[in-house]
Amino acid sequence: MSTSPTTGRPNLMLFLATLGFALNFWAWALLSPLASRFQAELDLTSFQQALLVAVPVVVGSVGRIPVGALTDRYGGRTMFPLITLATIVPVLYLGLIGHDALVSLLVGGFFLGIAGTTFAVGVPFVNAWFPPERRGFAVGVFGVGMGGTAISALTTVKLVDAGSTATPFLITAGALFAYAIVAWLLLRDAPGRTVPTAPLAERLGAAMKLRITWQASALYAVTFGGYVAFSVYLPAYLKTAYDLTPADASNRMAGFVLLAVVMRPVGGWLSDRMPPARVLAVTLVVVMAGALVQAFTPPLMPLGTIAFLSMAAALGAGSGATFALVAQLTPPAQVGSVTGIVGAAGGLGGFVPPLVMGGVYERFDSYALGLVLLALVAGAALLLDVLSVGRPRPGSVARHA
Repeated sequence: MSTSPTTGRPNLMLFLATLGFALNFWAWALLSPLASRFQAELDLTSFQQALLVAVPVVVGSVGRIPVGALTDRYGGRTMFPLITLATIVPVLYLGLIGHDALVSLLVGGFFLGIAGTTFAVGVPFVNAWFPPERRGFAVGVFGVGMGGTAISALTTVKLVDAGSTATPFLITAGALFAYAIVAWLLLRDAPGRTVPTAPLAERLGAAMKLRITWQASALYAVTFGGYVAFSVYLPAYLKTAYDLTPADASNRMAGFVLLAVVMRPVGGWLSDRMPPARVLAVTLVVVMAGALVQAFTPPLMPLGTIAFLSMAAALGAGSGATFALVAQLTPPAQVGSVTGIVGAAGGLGGFVPPLVMGGVYERFDSYALGLVLLALVAGAALLLDVLSVGRPRPGSVARHA
C-alpha cells in the first residue's frame, strides 16, 4: 500500500496533531516553573529540585518506545485521545492533593510523564499523511508543539499567584479534556497507512537492528535532549546563577523555548533541500560554542543571552534535522517504532543534564563544569555526524545519502 496519500486532509491533521502535542507538552512541563517555589516551601536540596523536574522527562521518554510501536499498529486517531485522557489523571492529582510533599510530587510527576509520549504518536501519524519530499518540513511543524513548555513557563507561576497552586493544573486538565473530544471526532489516520501485523516485541527488535535508529538516537539525545534539559532546568539555573526572580527566569526560559520551537521546522525544511547531516553539523558547532561561552557565566546582557539564544536556535534546528533524517531513512511501517526509540533517547538526553547540573552546583558552587560537559558531548555528536551519518551508504533509501 502507498504511504503517501493523495487524498484526505493532511494540513488539518497536521494542525490537530501539533495542537495535541502542544497541550500535552504543556501538561508535561507543569512542574518545572514551580520547582523553585517547591524548593523553598519543602526545603529541597538542589539535587532534589532537579530530580523533581527530571522524573516526568524520563518517564515520558522511556514510554515513547511502546507508545511509538502501538501507534504503528493502532494509529494516531486512537492513540492521541487515549494518551490525552490518561494525562488528565496526574494533572488533577498534582493540582488538588499531590503538591504538599516531595514524595507525592515525585509520584505525580512519574505519571505526568505519560504526556511526553505523545511525540511518538504524532511523528508516524504526520509522516503517513505527507509525501517523502515534504516530510522533513511537516514533521518539523509538528515539532512546534514542543512549545507547550513555553505555555507552561509563561502562565504557571502567574496563575498560581492569581489563584492557588491548583489553578494551572485545573485549567490544563480542562484543555486536555476538550482536545480529547475534538481529536476523537476529527482525527483520521492517513488512507493507505501501512499497518504492521508482527507482534510488538518483534517490531521493536527489528527497529533496533536498523543503523538509522542508533545514529538518530545519539544525535537526538544531544539536540532534543539539550532542549528538554534547558527547558526544565533553565529557570533554576537563572535564579541561582543570576539571582533572577522565578517569574523573570520563567519568562526568559519561555523565550529560549519559543526560539527553539520556531527553528525546528526550519531545520526540517533545510533538510528537505540539503543533506540533514550537513544541517546537523552546523547546529552542533553552534551548541559547542554557546556552551563554552556560558561556562564562564558571562553577564546575562548581552553575552549570556546571545549564548543561550544561539543554543536554542541550534538545538531546535538540529531536532528538526534529526527527524528529517529518520523520515528519509526509515521504512514506512517502522516509523513509529523507530520514532519511539529515538524519542526516548532524546528525552533521556534531557533527563541526565538537570541531575548533573544540580550535582555539579552542590559540589563546586558553579555550573561551569556542567556546561563544559555539554560542549564535549556536542563535539562527540559532531564526530558521529561527520564520520558516520554523513557518509554515503550503498542502497540507502535516502534522497540525500
